[in-house]
Amino acid sequence: MFTVPISEIAEQYNLTTLTKTVDITSKMLSDPYIHRPALQLAGFYDYFDRDRLQLIGKVEYSYLSQMPESDRIETIKKLFGHGIPCLVICRGLEPFPEMIKYAEEYGVPLLLTKEQTMDFMSDAIRWLKVRLAPRVTMHGVLVDIYGEGLLITGDSGVGKSETALELIKRGHRLVADDVVEVKKVSDQTLIGSCPETLRYFLELRGIGIIDVQNMFGVESVKETQNIDLVIKLEIWDNNSNEYDRLGLTDEYIEILGNNIVCHKVPIRPGRNLAVICESAALNRRQKKMGHNSAEVLRGRVFKND
Repeated sequence: MFTVPISEIAEQYNLTTLTKTVDITSKMLSDPYIHRPALQLAGFYDYFDRDRLQLIGKVEYSYLSQMPESDRIETIKKLFGHGIPCLVICRGLEPFPEMIKYAEEYGVPLLLTKEQTMDFMSDAIRWLKVRLAPRVTMHGVLVDIYGEGLLITGDSGVGKSETALELIKRGHRLVADDVVEVKKVSDQTLIGSCPETLRYFLELRGIGIIDVQNMFGVESVKETQNIDLVIKLEIWDNNSNEYDRLGLTDEYIEILGNNIVCHKVPIRPGRNLAVICESAALNRRQKKMGHNSAEVLRGRVFKND
């Protein structure tokens, strides 16, 4: 399970810390979703998502304001006593004195933002889902080709980096070479990036390490990219019948439970791998737009028959 320090959230959204005695760097959050404790303020704690960041908006604040002081104090004490990881007050609303008291007593960070409740909530969930996403490290090269994220895989020395270099020279962008960190941000989306240490470096056997950003400019690199297509490079096998020649049916590779279209591309002297990868990305983009060249050809053949 991945965690993110509360201090990172506070820094990301410029939140004001109201509990000076609570160390927010040691407090961790493991759930990417945010909870507004409306029912809990009314006393209903069944099915309470206590591990999520708790958010007080105008509705919750108004409800607390209308309560008798003694009831409000008891309600806030009970909320903090359930071991919540953090409480954020939106719209710059003035916190009740008992909020600060019990937040410090139970060691819960109390933060303040001037943002509207739903604006902060939606943006923070999106950010947390990326930071806390399940992830895996893969050996390969990730490039952005016309907006399509192409992950090139294959055995070591098969020519992945050389193919990426040619793609860069053709105007496409490098995301990661050799080590690709893949995060699952949803059941439909995988995001790839490069470890900071290796970012924008490319290894060419016989030449060494090159700095792509300095050599080709900032337009030749990208920090993150969705993974839309996988190209698996392998040495040409004359006896293999697995190579697809029509493309009527897609083959997939599973990454973190998501199925990504995967093409096996055999390599041998004379094949321009950069052009093949570029064409594969464009063909994938066409299919997303509703045009399948293989289906069009099959329709013409059956029509002529």
